[in-house]
Amino acid sequence: MSMNDPVADFLTRIRNGQQAGHRWTDIPGSNLKLRMSLLLKLEGYIKDFVVIEDDKQNVLRVYLKYTANGSPVIGGLTRISRPGRRLYVPADNLPRVRNGLGIAILTTSRGVITDKQAKKERVGGEVLCHVW
Repeated sequence: MSMNDPVADFLTRIRNGQQAGHRWTDIPGSNLKLRMSLLLKLEGYIKDFVVIEDDKQNVLRVYLKYTANGSPVIGGLTRISRPGRRLYVPADNLPRVRNGLGIAILTTSRGVITDKQAKKERVGGEVLCHVW
């Protein structure tokens, strides 16, 4: 089966895993998904992730994070820029997610970074998703 939007698949697998209450979810690996996982871990939305090497594409195992009462830490994941409609923003017009309580993940000339890092470095780029 061909996959037209691997970022949407990444977000959907995390969303579905948390709704089902799983400890982890396995995602086909890529450098973009690896960097997005690193940002989610640094911002405290997931526990951890590991790369399981195989002879094809590698698998990214993302360990999901829950609060003390068992509800998911991630309240929502939204894909913003899609293959059919790309959304680029300049450095002075970066989005605020949930009035600063969430993050936006962007692809920029400096790599895949959060909106806070992009604001600090004064770079714009393509808005991949919002996480809160």
